[in-house]
Amino acid sequence: MISGYLTRILIEALAHEPAAVLLGPRQVGKTTLAVEVGKQLGAIYLDLESDVDKVKLQSPESYLSDHLGRLVIIDEIHRAPGLFPVLRGLIDRQRRAGRDAGMYLLLGSASLDLLHQSGETLAGRVAFLELSPLQILETTAIPSDVLWLRGGLPKSLLAASDARSLQWRKDFIRSYLEYDIPQFGRRIAAETLRRFWTMLAHYQGGLLNVAQFARNLGVDTKTAATYLDLLCDLLLVRRLPPWHANIGKRLIRSPKVYIRDSGLVHALLGIAEKETLLSHPVVGQSWEGFVIENLLANAPQGVDGWFYRSNRGAEIDLLLSRPGGELWAIEIKRSLSPKLERGFHSACADLKPARKFVVYPGNETYRMAEDIEAISLATLAGKLREPV
Repeated sequence: MISGYLTRILIEALAHEPAAVLLGPRQVGKTTLAVEVGKQLGAIYLDLESDVDKVKLQSPESYLSDHLGRLVIIDEIHRAPGLFPVLRGLIDRQRRAGRDAGMYLLLGSASLDLLHQSGETLAGRVAFLELSPLQILETTAIPSDVLWLRGGLPKSLLAASDARSLQWRKDFIRSYLEYDIPQFGRRIAAETLRRFWTMLAHYQGGLLNVAQFARNLGVDTKTAATYLDLLCDLLLVRRLPPWHANIGKRLIRSPKVYIRDSGLVHALLGIAEKETLLSHPVVGQSWEGFVIENLLANAPQGVDGWFYRSNRGAEIDLLLSRPGGELWAIEIKRSLSPKLERGFHSACADLKPARKFVVYPGNETYRMAEDIEAISLATLAGKLREPV
C-alpha cells in the first residue's frame, strides 16, 4: 500500500534539493516507499544492515564518486554517521558541475540524533520528510475502526486476523526493546522501558507529569525524562505542545503525551478486539490520539498542532495554526451524536479561530451551530490536504 500522495511529495523534494532525509519508526514503510521512488528515478539502493552493502562503503568517497549522476538511496543511515561529511563534499562537487538536486535519499529510524547530524553537516543541502504510519486517506478500502484498532503499521493493519495483528505488534514492541533501542547506544533495562511505555499507554492524552512517572517507576525525574525523550526521538511518542499566546489568561503549560500509533497503545494494554476497546477506560483518549495523528499526518508544511487549555476549563483538543496566523479549532468526540461543552465555546471566545470543527465517527457533515461543523475524520483530513 504505497501512497501516491507521499510518493509525489518525496519526488518533489528530490527535484528541488540535493538530498532528502526520510524519517519514521521501523516497519512504517520507509524502505518500500524509497524503493518505489528509486525505481522511477533509476536509483542505486544501499542498506547499511547488509554486510554486502557495508563492504561497498568501506571507502565511501571512492564508491559514491563512481555513481555521481544517479540518485543513491542509503537505508539505516544512522548506522554510519561518518558518511555525512563525505556526502557534503560530494554534493558540493556535483553542484560545481551544475547538478543541484536529486543526489541522495537517506532513511533513518531515529529523529533528533539524525536531524542533528544531517542538519549540521548538510545545512542548506537537505529536505526532511517524516513518514507516519498508514492513515485514513491511504486505507479507504479498510474500515476506519480496523485502522484505529490495529494502528497504521502495514504488517499489523494487513494481518489475517485481529489476533495475528496483536501478536505482530507485541513482537514489534519486544524487538524495539531488545534490539533497536540498544543499537542507539542507550543502556536501559528492557523491562523498565516496557513498564514506562505501558504507563504512557494508560496515560494516553494526559498532561505530562514527569515527576509522577518517576515515582511510579522508582527512578529519578531526570531518568524518567530521558526515557520519554528516547521514545519521542524514535518517533513512537508525541508531546503535543500547549498554545502559549499572550491573551491575558492563565494557561496550562505542560504538553500532552500520546503514543503515536493507536495499535501500539492497544497492544501495550492487551486490547485484542474492537468490543474490548469500546468498553476500556482508554477508549476516548485512544480515539483522540488516533484523530490527532491522522490530521497532523495530512497537514501541509507550515501547519503546526497544539492544544489549548486554561485554568478556568476552556479547552480545545487540537488547535491548528496555519501560515498567516489562521487558527482551526478541532474538538474530538467518539459519540455519533456529539455534544459540545462550555469549555470549547469559552476557548473559541478566547482565540477566535477562523474555522471550528467537531470530528466524530459518523460520515455526514452537518452544522452544529452557525460556525461549527460536525465532520468525519476522513473529510477533515482531505480538507487539510487542500493547498494553504
